[in-house]
Amino acid sequence: MGAVGLLYVGAVLFLNGMMLLKKVEPRAAGIFNLFVGALQVITPTVLIISNQTRPAEILGASGIYLFGFTYLYIGINLLGNFDSTGVGYFSLFVAIMALGYSYANFQILGDPAFGVIWLYWAFLWFLFFVLLGLKREEITRYTGWVTAIQGWITAAIPAFLILTGYWRNPGLFAVILAVFGVVVFAGLWPLTREREHVAATPSPSEKAMGAGDRRHRPRWT
Repeated sequence: MGAVGLLYVGAVLFLNGMMLLKKVEPRAAGIFNLFVGALQVITPTVLIISNQTRPAEILGASGIYLFGFTYLYIGINLLGNFDSTGVGYFSLFVAIMALGYSYANFQILGDPAFGVIWLYWAFLWFLFFVLLGLKREEITRYTGWVTAIQGWITAAIPAFLILTGYWRNPGLFAVILAVFGVVVFAGLWPLTREREHVAATPSPSEKAMGAGDRRHRPRWT
């Protein structure tokens, strides 16, 4: 994936994480999703056209479309206030394909760091499937934090290191990323689940006002 495009993947993941954490209004996030989605469709198209005799380059570029279409889909959904089921089930497709791209980075492209990063993305897009496709809203806060953190760890920071020439030891980065992911995302689960439970429990005054009525929830988490 191009380092410049990867930098803006970090930005949109961070923004979407903040949206899930109720810090950013959904329609405002939708506009930026369209910007990054368009970039992530144009970029691989240019890379593929200019590297038609280099299979490894085409393989690397082909995965970018998964993200471009995701962000375009999310942006349109947010701006149109459509149901999120389609995005959720497309996210399941992306999660499965991300496992394949992880294998390709380990075994074909010789890049263990991005092999681990693709595993990160497989996990994240599976969360999107559970949240948006299966409508399991109890994982909203957890998914928000994972999305925001991954924006930095899997995209913005690696992109900046690549652009500045400091991405020099993929094997070491792979180990660091693997340990960080297991520790942080496992630790986040009980913390966010507790907060989610507290947030979902209406106070006596909210009950009296009908704030606990689930029928009035918006169609987009």
